[in-house]
Amino acid sequence: MTSVIPYSLFTDFDISLFQSGKHCNLYEKFGTHQVSVEGVEGIYFAVWAPSAREVYVIGDFNHYTESHKLNVRWDGSGIWEGFIPAIELGTKYKYKIYSHHNGYVSEKADPYARYCEKPPRTASVLWSDNYEWKDKSWLKNRNKHNSLNAPFSVYEVHLGSWKRKDENAFLTYKDFAHDLVNYVKEMEFTHVEFMPIMEYPYDPSWGYQLTGYFAPTSRFGNPEEFKYLVDCFHQAKIGVILDWVPSHFPEDAHGLGFFDGSHLYEHPDKRKGYHPDWKSLIFNYERAEVQSFLLSNAHFWLKEFHVDGLRVDAVASMLYLDYSRKDGEWEPNQYGGREYLAVIDFLKELNASIYRDFPDVQTIAEESTSFPMVSRPTSIGGLGFGMKWMMGWMHDTLEYFKKTPVYRSYHHNEISFSLTYAFTENFMLPLSHDEVVYGKQSILGRMPGDEWQKFANLRLLYGCMFGHPGAKLLFMGGEFGQVGEWNFQFSLDWHLLEKHEHQTTQRWVKTLNKFYKTEKALHQKQFDAKGFEWISYDDSENSVISFVRRGIRKTDDLLFVCNFTPQVLENYRIGAPQKGSWQEVLNSDSVLFGGSGVNNSDTLITEKNTWHNQKQSLSLTIPPLAVIVLKKLTDKK
Repeated sequence: MTSVIPYSLFTDFDISLFQSGKHCNLYEKFGTHQVSVEGVEGIYFAVWAPSAREVYVIGDFNHYTESHKLNVRWDGSGIWEGFIPAIELGTKYKYKIYSHHNGYVSEKADPYARYCEKPPRTASVLWSDNYEWKDKSWLKNRNKHNSLNAPFSVYEVHLGSWKRKDENAFLTYKDFAHDLVNYVKEMEFTHVEFMPIMEYPYDPSWGYQLTGYFAPTSRFGNPEEFKYLVDCFHQAKIGVILDWVPSHFPEDAHGLGFFDGSHLYEHPDKRKGYHPDWKSLIFNYERAEVQSFLLSNAHFWLKEFHVDGLRVDAVASMLYLDYSRKDGEWEPNQYGGREYLAVIDFLKELNASIYRDFPDVQTIAEESTSFPMVSRPTSIGGLGFGMKWMMGWMHDTLEYFKKTPVYRSYHHNEISFSLTYAFTENFMLPLSHDEVVYGKQSILGRMPGDEWQKFANLRLLYGCMFGHPGAKLLFMGGEFGQVGEWNFQFSLDWHLLEKHEHQTTQRWVKTLNKFYKTEKALHQKQFDAKGFEWISYDDSENSVISFVRRGIRKTDDLLFVCNFTPQVLENYRIGAPQKGSWQEVLNSDSVLFGGSGVNNSDTLITEKNTWHNQKQSLSLTIPPLAVIVLKKLTDKK
């Protein structure tokens, strides 16, 4: 057997933090690291396997033989480590673990590997890069781009199916650095969000079943090339958000499950450790070392890859002990409730540590219940997320829009109900990938009526979305009216842009993004009730709503009017929040966007006629299935 030289990167303080669930930088210790021992270059290995009897590093450097045995630390931490000289980068390796339990033997990928073999192969790959970042300007100023009073319009992307090469081959990270960066910039989105890019073995999981938590998937290139992609986005002044999955992981033999012959990463009680919906394992949030693993993983992407935020997947499934479980399949907490108290503590620690170390990023919760204070600071008892997905708005809005307009008057409250709770959280309005799969149809496909009405409804939907308080998220393809459901195995239907109605829809979304960025009333108070005022929410007979979005200055106010029927409404009177001259500044029915061209081309002057509890009013023409936006002209001195 070849000798493995005793060596360690861990200090006593590291071990203390690791075992108390507070270590945020374990990736600097665990995994593999290039070091020099007594003048000899080589690789230091470290893996956590407290139930192991023996741990070997096997790989193509030793023909996968048991010739390199790691040493277990003396302190009872369960860490196996050691230095192996003269191993080159690019070497493939695994850990072969002999357990104390039942003679269990496993070959595991490195949980902290920075690079993995391209699936379906499963070995880890020794990797180190010296990437020279060029995003200093972005990092210096990103607090302005990522703050809660800045425009936040997110383009959600599945890299494997945004666009493909001939013969259906994947693009590379370098391809995306040109094609995708230019497209997102051209479309005026402020941020891009990648569905999980951490290594995953199974394409149909869309990346939500992770095995390589510290490695960008090798499907599209190496880690340095992914850094280049992030860097290019930053140089284009576009933020990057990663989908992050701390809720569950798959049972694949090379993954985290039953890692050392024990339930190391997953909870040993199936009522807490197994997800019945996704047939996957659930992290043991009650184990301090697992908490440190997850904290370190979140910090890793923020520090090493300069990402600007994490969208945390399936938070609701983490928060509730009875999530997707029947009576008898879950155990109440110590107070008899259904909340998972260890998860609440973990999420608070996660967010507090992130905003402590990275104050200019955002964490965003995909949380679908009414759990209180998800996006409120931990200092006042909240979970500490920066934002939360507004699933109620998404559901009510899509339900409303799929109804034939003649029936919408009977469901008028569905389009306005979200404003009753819109400021209880910092909400992001999502039209995500989940809404265009499994028979739900594309967003365009849900719209009723003939072809013209479908596109008019789609423009109206997006106009309402951008008028509604909160940040925005749109899944790829929605911006040009993808017709079919999303299919992860193929490219989006870019050929649709040869058709006028798809070109004009794309132009409308680009215009909305630019409008959102330039009009301060749409973002300065987007999470503040003072930034919104109803004009009329009860005109169910005409299926019309109207409201004001306010900025810091009164001169920034915008007046939105939405008509959810295909009828043109002439001489429609509406209360105006300020007297004087108003001008139509945006109209989804413009010919430019594929509409019929009905508009208010002349300057509109308020009349001293009380309406909608306002002291003055305007008489408007409201286009069919359209949203119009009015802005007050500056008074001449």
